[in-house]
Amino acid sequence: MVRASSPLQPTVAPAENEVFEQNLRPKTLAEYIGQRKLKEHLSIHIHAASKRKEPLGHSLLHGPPGLGKTTLAHIIAHEMGAQIRVTSGPAIEKPGDLASLLTNLAHGDVLFIDEIHRLRPAIEEVLYGAMEDFLLDIIIGKGPTARSVRLNLKPFTLIGATTKAGAVSAPLRDRFLHHFKLAFYDDSEMEQIVRRTADILDVRMDDDAGKLIATASRATPRIGNRLMRAVRDFAQVKDSDHISIAGVKETLKSLDIDPDGLDATDRMLLTTIVDAFGGGPVGLSTLAAILAEEQETIEDVYEPFLMQQGYLQRTPKGRIASRKAYEKVGRAMPENAQQPLL
Repeated sequence: MVRASSPLQPTVAPAENEVFEQNLRPKTLAEYIGQRKLKEHLSIHIHAASKRKEPLGHSLLHGPPGLGKTTLAHIIAHEMGAQIRVTSGPAIEKPGDLASLLTNLAHGDVLFIDEIHRLRPAIEEVLYGAMEDFLLDIIIGKGPTARSVRLNLKPFTLIGATTKAGAVSAPLRDRFLHHFKLAFYDDSEMEQIVRRTADILDVRMDDDAGKLIATASRATPRIGNRLMRAVRDFAQVKDSDHISIAGVKETLKSLDIDPDGLDATDRMLLTTIVDAFGGGPVGLSTLAAILAEEQETIEDVYEPFLMQQGYLQRTPKGRIASRKAYEKVGRAMPENAQQPLL
């Protein structure tokens, strides 16, 4: 007997999964949810550049991981009617790699460099002339026979993305005409994103279920989309024809994520500061050693959300837990505990 497929059955074959992931990304500014001020300013710059029939000015996108920097870069290229070439800072190992990318760009094309703060200094030096004058100076040969060759590039738009704007060198940062900072999303925006993903996945979802997924998404679209697909998979295995709040709670419990979006590492971090160090201050290196995590992972992945939600604060002396952190880990806050500055 052949069993009828569930309404939550995936609509794509495994070979098409990568393409299907791309379908979750909005294609236009109108479809892009959240970042209202950023979209307003970006829309003005795009329309102005289009009227002048010029490429958009070089743009730097910065903010925590998962907020939509890559998606926004693709949207910019789409809105400008341009092709986009994608690479990352660590992937460009020598000036020749960058020269190959730049010389193959057509007029108005977009070059997107993710993790641009990880570009090597020698690569940055080559990039300066390309960004300012659309000229590329390269050295051919070695020793006495070496000679400099100057190539003219077609006008293009460089879009850089980074989670560490401060790590981008000042000369490179100053050559970007536009600086756009992506902020965390509020609950209503996250709920819109989750519901949009549910529609793309073609699943039915209760109102309360969508709100709970949004709340547990750490104000980050990438996490919201990941949770949405996880919840969908759990429902599919149980042959459910829709996503209920009970199903979401069961999925979150299985993933060790609480309704506020904190996972096991978040809670361990807060518990360590509260129990082992009396609420802090405690240094980043100490926390990294105790949690067996890289310092960069704690600093870039876990702390931004915990700080934004008011659980801890960074100070010159170290990390300090707030009253909210004590409440989260179920501890009473001592009267002499150091309070974060709000």
